[in-house]
Amino acid sequence: MFDASKISSLCESIGCEYRLDAPMSEFTTFRTGGPASFSATPDTIGKLRSIIGFCIETGTKYYVIGRGSNILVSDSGIDGAVIFTSGLESIELENGGTIKCLAGTPLIRLCSFALENSLSGLEFAYGIPGSAGGAVYMNAGAYGGEMKDVVTSVSHIDKNGEIGCFDKTCLDFGYRHSAYSAGGFVITDITLSLTPGVKSEIKAKMDDFLSRRKSKQPLDYPSAGSTFKRPEGHFAGALIEQCGLKGCSVGGAQVSEKHAGFVINKGGATSSDILALAEYVKETVFKKTGVVLELEIKFIG
Repeated sequence: MFDASKISSLCESIGCEYRLDAPMSEFTTFRTGGPASFSATPDTIGKLRSIIGFCIETGTKYYVIGRGSNILVSDSGIDGAVIFTSGLESIELENGGTIKCLAGTPLIRLCSFALENSLSGLEFAYGIPGSAGGAVYMNAGAYGGEMKDVVTSVSHIDKNGEIGCFDKTCLDFGYRHSAYSAGGFVITDITLSLTPGVKSEIKAKMDDFLSRRKSKQPLDYPSAGSTFKRPEGHFAGALIEQCGLKGCSVGGAQVSEKHAGFVINKGGATSSDILALAEYVKETVFKKTGVVLELEIKFIG
């Protein structure tokens, strides 16, 4: 059983906000998940490093979470330390089209900052939920753009608690993948290179993409975005719809009737409901089409 007393004392000594037994449903976009034994929200990289260092030294199991937009937390919660990077939020404009931001910065805020400074390249990301760090972690993308197109370097805390940095050649970006996908490294800040553009044109593009999202995606319900990765040569949503699964439900979880690629919390869903429905969809699609769907969301707990 996780003992939170020592790590709580550490947080008090460094001035870091923390909670005991906080329900993870408050921190995930699915709005599900049981309590985390301990959670902390450091607001500086130094505090983040202190907490991670403590966990490494004491063998404490820890999970680093951004803004909870691509995860599904167990209904029984998390027996360990949860470290939120949402407190690490800042953006700076450097020379030319270079922007540097902390990992917890909301992606939508980063896109708006680029617009304010007439910088193009991030329009595709406008409306994608979550943090900049999470977007790098999974190489988020849409409408023909991906984070790999604009990220030039990423700083992190490594498995030994030391500060390090990967430049673009080491980031190993692929479809919903980066060098950080295997875990063990915690992203702290990101440097992006954008292109000077015309503000009105950038805004028009952002508005267009956001309008498309609103018209096609079930944004009125809690979800984690696309539930499945795009299988090679196919679209997950089209396959799911083809198999007659639109509207299919397990408990409060439902395959969206608006976009079959989304599993949504229609009301009162548990993480178990969502996981069971996702598994049923995978099995059905494989039986009917022979295509194996892979979850895009990460299960924790």
